[in-house]
Amino acid sequence: MKRRDFITLFGGAAAWPIAARAQQPAMPVIGFLRPGSPEPNAHLVAAFRKGLGETGYIEGRNVVIEYRWAHNFNDQLPELAAELVRLRVAVIATPGSTAAAAAAKSATTTIPIVFSAGGDPVQTGLVASLNRPGGNVTGASSMSGELGAKRLGLLQELVPRAARFAVLVNPNNPLVEAFVTDLRAAGAATGRQTEVLTASTSRDIETAFAMLVEKRADALLVGPDPLFVSSRMHVAMLAARHAVPAIYPFREDAESGGLMSYGPSNTDLVRQAGIYTGRVLKGEKPADMPILRAIKFELVINLKTAKTLGLDVPAALLARADEVIE
Repeated sequence: MKRRDFITLFGGAAAWPIAARAQQPAMPVIGFLRPGSPEPNAHLVAAFRKGLGETGYIEGRNVVIEYRWAHNFNDQLPELAAELVRLRVAVIATPGSTAAAAAAKSATTTIPIVFSAGGDPVQTGLVASLNRPGGNVTGASSMSGELGAKRLGLLQELVPRAARFAVLVNPNNPLVEAFVTDLRAAGAATGRQTEVLTASTSRDIETAFAMLVEKRADALLVGPDPLFVSSRMHVAMLAARHAVPAIYPFREDAESGGLMSYGPSNTDLVRQAGIYTGRVLKGEKPADMPILRAIKFELVINLKTAKTLGLDVPAALLARADEVIE
């Protein structure tokens, strides 16, 4: 073999791995859209990654995740969703937020969207039906908004002499009207008054608690909303400061110092959204993927907080708790 031919052959062989790498398909990109901030939602990000991992996708190894956070300014969600569309992501995931899912749906009719949210996705217009969503949207629903009356009943059991209840909601949440209507009906059925307190930013929460004191509310029910998830420690601190018994929607609220929580396992729901996202990446169509329903609900009581408030938790309520924090 001539030296020139040998060099040509060797140089071509050395280039084979480079060419092979260049021919490998690019890693799929997931757009991850949330109304809150990264730090308070780290456990939800971990749950989403866990679900993805169950379908074989590991961030940084065979999938890329582009995170977009609105930092509790929901009016930024449409632009953040449009940004993900411009990036041509393979799928947009909106774990734990109806508002983010709605913004993504308004931004695209072609890119698949996987949500997990608290309300009825048919009622909010995200999907056509639970069994056959149609369109480009699917996901998991906790129906957490429907649990308001149940939470009110638990609060009444804990504080039986309470005559006036307050409910803290975000007026920008698309589910708030139905949520408040159900609560008021449940309160009226037992002869209790229900005062509605609103907060659309973290600063508003302080104002809402000042109103709670002015209205002389005996107990508080905190509505399910990403704003209150991001501000859970602040809300629990204010409830303790004003010595008001409160019930929250998620176990993490009780773990952060809240008195009591009842609701679905939020982390499990987000994990299910991660699994669905992985299945979409493998080629399944959202239109044919039924909406998943939460099946695990947890009652968590923080006895340390109860003692601080001077409350004796009824033995029957403690017996029904899935976890008692001492």
